Amino acid sequence: MFTAIFFLLFLFLFLGGLTIMRTGLMNLSGNRLKKWLLMFTSTPWKGMLFGIFVTVLLQSSSAVMIIVVGLISANLLTFRKSIGIILGTNIGTTATIELLAFGTEDIIFPFLIIGSLCLFFSNKRLRSIGLFFLGVGFIFFAMAGFERLAKPLANTGYLSSLFVQMNEEFLIATGVGAVVTALIQSSTAMTGIAIGLLEENILSLKGAIAVMLGSNIGTCLDTLIAGIVGGKEARLTAYAHIWLNVFGVVLFLPILEPFAQFNTMLSPFPDQQLAHASFFFNLIVSLLVLPFSKPFSILIEKVHGLSQTD
Repeated sequence: MFTAIFFLLFLFLFLGGLTIMRTGLMNLSGNRLKKWLLMFTSTPWKGMLFGIFVTVLLQSSSAVMIIVVGLISANLLTFRKSIGIILGTNIGTTATIELLAFGTEDIIFPFLIIGSLCLFFSNKRLRSIGLFFLGVGFIFFAMAGFERLAKPLANTGYLSSLFVQMNEEFLIATGVGAVVTALIQSSTAMTGIAIGLLEENILSLKGAIAVMLGSNIGTCLDTLIAGIVGGKEARLTAYAHIWLNVFGVVLFLPILEPFAQFNTMLSPFPDQQLAHASFFFNLIVSLLVLPFSKPFSILIEKVHGLSQTD
């Protein structure tokens, strides 16, 4: 009982840290993001590169996608021009996981102290920097909590057998990753939880990668919700986001074992192995789709009943 309560507390702390960090970064960028998104979408390549930049800046692919859906709803951006941004957001969102993998618990309290001190200043830029440091500190604190709760969670009746199944049946692990991510609305948090389970040898690397793959599908839910109320083209953007991630999962599940082995060669540390797997998965899928962004957009239009003229 107490393990579940502490898990939820750490989860709220993780999500709160992401929100605080994102708020600080958005305050630093001001309203320029929307202008930049409109400027750098003339070609799919530009859209992808800028999608990476903006997502790294905001540390949330969902936030960027919701902004894009809003611009499309306001007829400031077209669905076809959004394809490059979608590809870029999937790559950019892996930056947080890489940060988590290379960070240590030693930076938690310095970041919390620096962030708290900056909030006492009246200067908006300093306060925004403080929010960033405070958010990062909360995220690392929550990650340390996930790691310590991994074994107690693994010894909990139903969860114990579920983790065994997730290590043997990767479709189950993918489904769990998708469902939990849809519920908590953060693929980063889901991957962070998987890192904690991986470091305690509760999940194998292949099982953790499968969870990460599923999280990429689950994170599409909030974009879909935003797209439903945003008009036809906004819905197409949400559908494209879903199909892109489904395509990636279908592509990688059959090669999960060699993909896991490849990532073990890149680092001896489990957390870095999963972080690298997340990066390469999203990078490869985006680069595969990028040359076919126009046919991909046309396919989405046909499948979902809306065609455009060039």
